[in-house]
Amino acid sequence: MLERLIASLQNIFKIPELRSRVLFTLAMLAVYRMGAHIPTPGINNEELFNFLQDRGGALMGFLDIFSGGALSRLTIFALGIMPYISASIIIQLLTVVVPHLSKLAKEGERGRKAIIQYTRYGTIGIALIQGFGISLGLEGMNQGAFVLEPGWPFRLMTIITLTAGTAFLMWLGEQITERGVGNGISLIIFAGIVASLPSAVVQTFDLYQIGQLSLPLLLLLIVVMLGVVAAIVFLESGRRKIAVQYAKRVVGRKVYGGQSTHIPLKINTAGVIPPIFASSIIAFPATIAGFIQVPWVQSIGAQLAPGSLLYTLIYVSLILFFCFFYTAVVLNPVDMADNMKKHGGFIPGIRPGQRTADYIYKVLTRITFAGAIYLAVVCVIPELLIYKLNMPFYFGGTSLLIVIGVGLDTAQQIESHMLMRNYDGFLSKGPLKGRNS
Repeated sequence: MLERLIASLQNIFKIPELRSRVLFTLAMLAVYRMGAHIPTPGINNEELFNFLQDRGGALMGFLDIFSGGALSRLTIFALGIMPYISASIIIQLLTVVVPHLSKLAKEGERGRKAIIQYTRYGTIGIALIQGFGISLGLEGMNQGAFVLEPGWPFRLMTIITLTAGTAFLMWLGEQITERGVGNGISLIIFAGIVASLPSAVVQTFDLYQIGQLSLPLLLLLIVVMLGVVAAIVFLESGRRKIAVQYAKRVVGRKVYGGQSTHIPLKINTAGVIPPIFASSIIAFPATIAGFIQVPWVQSIGAQLAPGSLLYTLIYVSLILFFCFFYTAVVLNPVDMADNMKKHGGFIPGIRPGQRTADYIYKVLTRITFAGAIYLAVVCVIPELLIYKLNMPFYFGGTSLLIVIGVGLDTAQQIESHMLMRNYDGFLSKGPLKGRNS
């Protein structure tokens, strides 16, 4: 098994196009990690980092994990890619209710480019708002001890720096998607989480050595992590297959069709999108609240902190909503039924047309609900256990889901590149049948 994996990894670099894509992706992620250590000007970063580490709480740990530690150090990438995700959510929701955007969504490549441009504008607007909120919060935090020269010059500099950092990350993600492998935005979040894992492991064993964490609790944590990983890997590959039969057609002397196939419906069609979207929505007001030293605003921020009852309820509700919303955007039962009817396909025992669409919708609703429950359990239950055990946040279910989900998606893209060029992939069970050696 290990030899096969090594051989498959070597095959990646035998394909010039794939090699350049992989190296380009790694280079862009390296640029992101270097930028995550460039400090924002006008701030005493060291004292601010120590203050946030001591008093930031669970919310800071939650937000910091998605920025790869850039928020606690307040670097130029402190806002991370979350403004882009928030803008994407808003645009997708508006696509359903705004006729102009709905028309653009149906216009193919031209409409897609226009929607992407609107998303970029929205990203800049949200980043400006968040940057302004952070600048005001820093001036009021700890009686302004972290700001070297308070005032509008500092505020403008902070707003411009943080907005420019987010705009650069947005461009970086788009470049990875276009010229690299995998989804660029997801890979940036993936890189931020993975970069924090070594320090989390060290912190965990430090807690064990000083006696704050007992051996049974440590073993329980490991079991929970392994269980979550196994559940994610198993369920992400789960499919509900709907049998489809194509009728025979005689055109001249040739007979077409007559074969049996199926429609594979994933249990988790939305992937890692719902937890990322849900986290982004919660993070937007919580980020602002965390930097504003007003009692009632601080109270709201505390209620939106991970581990609280309100946070859990909102988080689960948003995951359920985005699972159904994203599935509805990606899969349209009416279109699927119409395409089957045009090509002479039908589901055995189901009349073609509207009844087929209703049947697909019924099946899709059931598996989407199951997938939504699975995502909610994976994201929430481990994190609740972790907060009860006072463990580092990095081992939360949301982080593991994103890391494993993005990793599997990227591996599948690499696999497809390799198989198209007649190389054995590292996910396949064996050589493809019928392939020339």
